[in-house]
Amino acid sequence: MIMLRKLTIDDASVFRVLRLYGLQESPTAFGASFEQESVQPLEFFAGRIASSADRMVMGAFDGDRLIGMVAFVRDTALKTRHRGAIYSMYVHPDSRGQGAGRELLKALLSEIASLPGLRSVRLSVTVGNDPAQRLYESLGFTVYGEEPEVLLVDGVFHGERHMVRKVLIPADKS
Repeated sequence: MIMLRKLTIDDASVFRVLRLYGLQESPTAFGASFEQESVQPLEFFAGRIASSADRMVMGAFDGDRLIGMVAFVRDTALKTRHRGAIYSMYVHPDSRGQGAGRELLKALLSEIASLPGLRSVRLSVTVGNDPAQRLYESLGFTVYGEEPEVLLVDGVFHGERHMVRKVLIPADKS
């Protein structure tokens, strides 16, 4: 059974393992690179998952094993605090296709729905990552633009589709 919860700094080690694996396994899914993050100390990863009122990382656990993660950061500027961004969505390949990603994202959307004044959340998906885009669309995200040549991985450029969703809509259309 999958357990979903916010990660804490006590989860830094398991977060580091999954994040570095994801950066190697799916390099076009992240703006960061394995080469840059693999040399970082554990404190770097603890800092990435430290929660506050405006940021959090949700994790999906299968027993003690972290199998999925997704992060949220609210915009901090006075004029844009009504928006936030989702990033670093990743589910280990062994656990894909079993609903963990959907449940993880639904849990995050439910958590951020209670943030006062938050009206919309955005994310980006690499062009060609159709399973991820279908998941996002099934949870109410819509594409509002496409940006070419966002990432350069192994000499190949990859574009991104930018998506947005109102916060207070049902988290699942199905």
